[in-house]
Amino acid sequence: MMHDIRYVEHNGRTLADLIGEIKEEVKEFFETRVSMFIAEMREKIDNSKNGAILAAIALVLGAVGFLMLSVALAALVAVAFWGSPYAWFFGFLIIGLLWTFFAAMLAFGAVRQFRDFAPKRTIQVLKEDKIWLQHEARNQI
Repeated sequence: MMHDIRYVEHNGRTLADLIGEIKEEVKEFFETRVSMFIAEMREKIDNSKNGAILAAIALVLGAVGFLMLSVALAALVAVAFWGSPYAWFFGFLIIGLLWTFFAAMLAFGAVRQFRDFAPKRTIQVLKEDKIWLQHEARNQI
């Protein structure tokens, strides 16, 4: 009967040293990821200021469009067969629709600014880390 004896070579490092080193590497890993996330979110917030400005302008123009449409309806009621009774109505209606169109365009621009709010670079790096960890786990087995 043969015994399978394996020899282990020591490199002079204790288990506590290894655990401490792993702890430091994990700490650095998370600090890097958190700082990357914070930097990317700051950039996104700076870019979203433009979206907020466009949203505010869209709200103002939308309110003006609503007021113009309201005045157009009031003009329709107020004009009682005076020359051409629909002249004022169509004038206010066209201007009201024009303002509403501008408000819709600015609102569309504001929505586009907020659409890309997710931290894409951080997510990509985390996906790459996941793939790397899976690859390393397969190589260790």
